Formats: sequence, C-alpha cells, structure tokens
Amino acid sequence: GLNIFGDFALAGDSVSQPLPVELSSFVSVINNNNVTLNWSTASELNNSGFDVERADLQNAGNWSKIANVSGNGTSENVNFYSFTDKNVNSGKYNYRLKQIDFNGNYEYFNLSNEVNIGVPVKYNLSQNYPNPFNPTTKINYELAFDSKVSLTIFDVSGKEVGSLVNATQPAGYYSVNFNGSSLSSGMYFYKISVDGNGNNFSAVKKMILVK
Repeated sequence: GLNIFGDFALAGDSVSQPLPVELSSFVSVINNNNVTLNWSTASELNNSGFDVERADLQNAGNWSKIANVSGNGTSENVNFYSFTDKNVNSGKYNYRLKQIDFNGNYEYFNLSNEVNIGVPVKYNLSQNYPNPFNPTTKINYELAFDSKVSLTIFDVSGKEVGSLVNATQPAGYYSVNFNGSSLSSGMYFYKISVDGNGNNFSAVKKMILVK
C-alpha cells in the first residue's frame, strides 16, 4: 500500500506495524487562486481522518494545518475525498495529508508537485461575503500589476466611514476583512481605486449590514 504520488513518513506509537490507509491517488487542480485537492483510498482501517497541511515556500516553508477531512473508519471500498483551499495568495506552495487513525497514529502523504498560484490577468473587485453581514465580512480583489491601491467604505450619503487599504501592493490576489461593529445597520458601499503600470481601475459595490 505505498503511495506512488509522493513520499510519506511514519510516526506514532507503533511504527513497526503498517498504518491503515492505502492511498491510491493524490492530485491538485488550480482554478485562479483556488486549489482543489482530490485523493482516494483503496482501503481503510480505523481511519479517523486527514489533516490537510500547506507550506508557503516564500515564507520559510513551514507547514500549517488548514483543514480536517473525516475518514471512513474501516472500509474495503474505494473512497474519494476533496478539499478546496480558497483565495490563496500568489506564490508557490506544497501540500500534504496527515492521515490519523483512532489510536492517534499517523502518516504523511505528500503531493508530488508544487502548486504555483500566478498573478491575475486583469483587475477585479469581488462581491463581499457574506452579504448581508453582521458584523464582519470579507472583500476580495485582484491586481494584475504592482499598483497603488485605495479601498474605502462609504455610507449612503457618500460619507467615508472606513479605509481598509491605502498602500502600494504587488500583483496578486488579496482578501481584506471589514468589521462594521461600530456602524449602524444599513446599506454601505465599498470602492477600490487602483493605479499601476499606466493602468487605472475603479469599481464600486454595495453591501448590507444587518444587526
């Protein structure tokens, strides 16, 4: 039951005994800055689940847990698993699975390839999520070039009530959290203004705060 898609290491209390999951595939699919990991097992014994771990190769390459996917316990059938790592910043990454059994023993399965998230091909401002929100929401935007960026919040009268970004940023994918706990319920607008590589981009979207 060796994984042919990457190296794996054994750990736990009983490393002399084979651990209970036979991994038959482990692959990645990139869609813009979303990374979907798909894997399957040929058989499972006492499988509690999988920790999904990611290493940022631009930031010391340290591993961090980003999700847990429950296993199927004991099964002689083929089982398929999937997890999507959303809104990943531009850069190079490694991924691995930490399979854990109910006794606490574990083993690693490494994705055989690096994942490279490139830069967007155009500027974009996404709709905030969730919307309506209370009191926090997330705003995503994309920069096709290194740019000076301004991201501000306005009320319905046009008064600026918040500034989320006012800086020069490299090309890539960005996500900003907005906390409206100090504001009253109602409709608000967020505006992005971008100047980079001789290109200007501006967009406005509305959002609703409900308390």
